Amino acid sequence: MLVFLPLWALYWLVTAIRRLCYRLGIKKTLRVDVPLIIIGNLTVGGNGKTPVVVWLVKLMQKLGYNVGVISRGYGGSNQGVLLVDQDSKSDVCGDEPTLIVNQTGCLMAVGRDRVSAAQTLIQHANSLGKSLDFIVSDDGLQHYRLHRDAEIIVIDGERRFGNGFLLPMGPNREGQWRLKGAMLSICNGAQAQQNEALMTLTPQQWRSVKTNEIIDIDFRQQSAVAMAGIGYPQRFFDTLTQLGINTDKNIGFADHQHYEYEQLTALTQDAQWLLMTEKDAVKCREFAQNNWCYLPVAATFEDEIEQKIIEKLEEIHHGV
Repeated sequence: MLVFLPLWALYWLVTAIRRLCYRLGIKKTLRVDVPLIIIGNLTVGGNGKTPVVVWLVKLMQKLGYNVGVISRGYGGSNQGVLLVDQDSKSDVCGDEPTLIVNQTGCLMAVGRDRVSAAQTLIQHANSLGKSLDFIVSDDGLQHYRLHRDAEIIVIDGERRFGNGFLLPMGPNREGQWRLKGAMLSICNGAQAQQNEALMTLTPQQWRSVKTNEIIDIDFRQQSAVAMAGIGYPQRFFDTLTQLGINTDKNIGFADHQHYEYEQLTALTQDAQWLLMTEKDAVKCREFAQNNWCYLPVAATFEDEIEQKIIEKLEEIHHGV
């Protein structure tokens, strides 16, 4: 690990100077015309941000707010700012934006420049006569150029902050001191620590990748192969174990992996089911087979956490 020490020191120095430049006004932070909430994490790898985005957007919609979402669009080929709708292709806009729009029906824009993405989204909403009350940014915690009215930080309850070191000696993009400024720190699974809200990812009903219809099959009695191309594939495999599903094989892919027909059809035999996450499903629906199913999950919190968020949203919306 000591071989990474010079790179760790360089990473720490560069990020510290960058934060200082924004704090001193040398680099400008830009505020858009709509209150903006960032949902992000301190570590690399999958921590469960996207289910939180979906949960928050649905909560806002239930409260009557018109909300849009912006994202970098990781895994997509798009190079500029792109508006995303339910007809957008995941290989262009990214798998997570496709999932978010499919689940919420919200207005969404993706782009490397999140400020431009937010501004484009605002203009688009105004042109439709649907002015936005909030924008939620899927990731972007370290995108200091974009002003944020609140931050929600998601922590993997099992892996937490690893060895505590910054990249590349450890998994952390920033130190744990960053938690202090967050509106809410969410612990995804395991045991929440002090000042953290426990989130549970609750499995929903299995659905067909091909038709999106609910599949009423007890996979505990079936021969199946599981695959997952997410930040932390083991979380999906552990969920299957908790459901009593003993798969014949578990296959992990890289996060935002692009899939080909031949690649996935080769994973199973004739009598086997192929089980995957919803994030995987949006990338292979066009060539899905009848034996492919995905498991949606929904973020759930205690009522008091939801009430805390509702009160904070009201404060932000009224400029308190």
